[in-house]
Amino acid sequence: TVNIWINQNHINTFRIAFLLERMCPREYGLGRRFNETYFGHFNDAVTAVTKAGAYAILDPHNYMRYNDPSQQPATGSVIGNTTDPAAATTLQFQHFWNELAGRYKNNKHVIFGIMNEPHDMPTSLVLQNDQAAINGIRNSGAKQLIIAPGNGYTGGHVWNTTSQGDAPSADYLYKLRDPINNTAIDIHEYLDTDFSGQHSICNQSFPANMYGLTQWLKTYQLKAMVTEFGADNNTMCDQYLTEAVQYMNKNPEYIGWTAWAAGPIWGASSPCCTDQRALGSLEPGSLASDGSPGLYYTVWLKVIEKLVPRQLQKSGISSIHGGPCE
Repeated sequence: TVNIWINQNHINTFRIAFLLERMCPREYGLGRRFNETYFGHFNDAVTAVTKAGAYAILDPHNYMRYNDPSQQPATGSVIGNTTDPAAATTLQFQHFWNELAGRYKNNKHVIFGIMNEPHDMPTSLVLQNDQAAINGIRNSGAKQLIIAPGNGYTGGHVWNTTSQGDAPSADYLYKLRDPINNTAIDIHEYLDTDFSGQHSICNQSFPANMYGLTQWLKTYQLKAMVTEFGADNNTMCDQYLTEAVQYMNKNPEYIGWTAWAAGPIWGASSPCCTDQRALGSLEPGSLASDGSPGLYYTVWLKVIEKLVPRQLQKSGISSIHGGPCE
């Protein structure tokens, strides 16, 4: 459905998730050695997207953990935790990103998403690991856009506050250094009561909850990309979702967004916001378990697609300076 998204739905960015343990099997350890068969499958997806003229975010979906993905986000050792003998080191994480970025350094349409949703760890260690990834990517010669997450599942609503007992991301993430200044902040923000993206009722104001983050971005002259958000297919959520997309489109601190989620693997399952009801996904042609139209029809076409910016970056290297990018 890549060409459907690009040609009919007029988007220009796909976020492609993978597990570190599949790319770097546990018997190898985290680092430069990949399972080349798995990398080949992943690369097929990246190549399909970028050859079609869109941008691809590379997304290790591991919550800053490695070695046990069975019950994520709760399992696995925190990368860089020096008190855990089973944990991968920050240097290994740097080596991993050096290797992966080196394989894509000539593909201008790639974006490097450092890590999905770090949580329940020292925010100082999130900064340390993010910086190591940036160093690894830039040392490979890659110059494309990097997006760096904070702590607390990288939620915008907790950016300036203590989350899970850890220091605010705002206290640390401004310290990131990119020698070519092409790094943005990676943010997730859902609209339900606990910001989990699991519930069908929307009651969290995106503009209000993102205000503190936006002011922080202005203070430090930084940019952000919201790579996960979503809502159910009810009238209440239509309003909250519209406000969210309009806010991102109107505030220049946000260089783009990706909605969660599409992909054929979902089938009738719902990746977002339905209280576990099987209402389908944002995948074109998606159907609910009862055969009725899925979230592609009831959320994407009904609400989100109408709000996609008319002017989107279509060529050139991925960059914080590239203009509107959905």
